[in-house]
Amino acid sequence: MSGLHDRPWQPGQLLVVLDIGKSNAKIVLVDPLTGAELASMRRPNAALQDGPVRQLDLDGVAGWLLSSLAALPERQRIAAIAPVAHGAACVMLAAGGAAVLAPDYEDPVLASEPETYDALRDPFAQSLSPALPLGLNLGRQIHHVQHRLPDLFERVASIVPYAQYWAFLLSGIMASEVTSLGCHTDLWWPAQHRFSDLATNAGWDRLFAPLRRAGETLGLLRPEIAARCGLPRDCAVLCGIHDSNASYLRHRMHRPGSDRFAVISSGTWTVLLASNIAGGALRQDRDMLANVDAFGALVGTARFMGGREYVAVAGVEAPPPDWAGLQRALAADAHVLPGFTVGGQFPDQVGELVHADGLDATARAALASFYVALLTDVALDLLGAGGDVIIDGPLAENPLFPGLLAGLRDGSAVLLGEDGAGSIGGARCLLLGAGAEPAGLRRPAPCDTRSLGDTRALVAARSRWREAVRAR
Repeated sequence: MSGLHDRPWQPGQLLVVLDIGKSNAKIVLVDPLTGAELASMRRPNAALQDGPVRQLDLDGVAGWLLSSLAALPERQRIAAIAPVAHGAACVMLAAGGAAVLAPDYEDPVLASEPETYDALRDPFAQSLSPALPLGLNLGRQIHHVQHRLPDLFERVASIVPYAQYWAFLLSGIMASEVTSLGCHTDLWWPAQHRFSDLATNAGWDRLFAPLRRAGETLGLLRPEIAARCGLPRDCAVLCGIHDSNASYLRHRMHRPGSDRFAVISSGTWTVLLASNIAGGALRQDRDMLANVDAFGALVGTARFMGGREYVAVAGVEAPPPDWAGLQRALAADAHVLPGFTVGGQFPDQVGELVHADGLDATARAALASFYVALLTDVALDLLGAGGDVIIDGPLAENPLFPGLLAGLRDGSAVLLGEDGAGSIGGARCLLLGAGAEPAGLRRPAPCDTRSLGDTRALVAARSRWREAVRAR
C-alpha cells in the first residue's frame, strides 16, 4: 500500500499527534522514523452542560492544546501535526469559522423524537449504520439541531467532523474525511463511497467541508499559532483520522488486502475492526456496523463501551487485577451479566453482578477483566473474525485481559501492540505509508495455570455465562 501523505519526510523532523478521545485528550511528540516518543501531555475531557444541548469542550481543549504545544521540547524540529479524534462528533461552523455548536453524543435530548428521525434513515443494507441510542448517529445530532434549534441551524455555514475541526483550528482550512463520515453516522454509503440519501435529501452533504485524504496536508500552521507556540512557520497540518481507524491502519498497512485479522481498539469504547467481512454479515441489532478505513474500504465492526463496563464492575479506583483474584471470583461463581452502558451486543439487557458481594477489590477487578474478555469474545464471534486478533490501547496493558482472551479464542493468535498506542502508529502511517515499520507485536503472557488449573476453567465459565445471558 502507498502512503497517504503528500510531502517528503526528512530524518530529524518530529511529528505531534493530537489524540482527542471521549474521556481524555493527549498530545504526543514522536520521531515518526523511529517511533520514539519524546514527550506527552494529557488532560481529562468533560462535556459542558450549559446551552441548548450538552456540548464538547472546544475552548477548554483548545486552550490546553496551545499551552501544551508551547511547552513541548525541540519545537523547531516539529514538521507536522496529525489530529486523531473519536467518532460520532462534528462541529457546526458559522460563515466566519466560529463554532456554532459541537453536540456531545451522550446528551439524551438528541434522541427526544426518535420516530421522526428514524423514518428518514436509509436502510441498514445501504448505510451499514445501525440505529443507535442518544446521539451516537451523527445524523441524529444534525437533525435535532435543524428541527429543534432552527435559529442556531440557520447560522451553520459548514460542518466538519471532529478530527478535522482540530485541523481547521490549527490550519484555517476546512475539510471532511471518510473514516469519520463512515463511523455509524447515517451519512455515508460505504460500498458506494458517497453521501447517503438521508444526507443529500436534507442538504447536509452540501454543508460538509470538501473531502480530503486522512494524510493529506491541509495547509501550514496558522502564523499566529506558530508564533505563540514557538513552532516552525512551515509546520504542516494533516487532515486527520478517526481514532479507532488509526489503530486499524497501522496493521492494515503492512498486510495483504486478502489477509484476515481483527484489531481491538480500546479506551472508553472497545471497538473491534475486522478485515474482509461482508456487509451482509453485520447485524444492526447487535451494535455491528461498517467503518470505513483511510483508503475508503469497508471494515466490519462491533463495539461496546468496554472502559465504562469495566469501571461499573471494578470501580473507579480499582487496584490491578491478578490471577489469584480471578480464581477467588470463579470459586464464588461470581459473574457479570450485561450491560451497564448504552449500545453493545446486548442492548436490551440491564447489567447485574451475581455472587459478587463478598469479593475484595482485586477479585472484582479480575472479574471485570474476565467480563470484558467475554464481551469481546462474543463480538468476535458475531463478526466471524478470522486470523490474528491484535489488542491496542489500555486493554493491552491489563494484566489479565490478553491472556484471558487468548484462552477463550482457541485457534486465534492473540497479539499485543508493543507500544500500546494505536493512534500514534496510525499517525506515523499517515506520514510514511509502508515506510513506517510494521507494528511490533508479541504474544501475551498465558493464563496462570497455577491459579486456574488450565484454560478449561475459563471455557467452562464462558459456557455458564453464555447460558445465563441466553436465559434472560
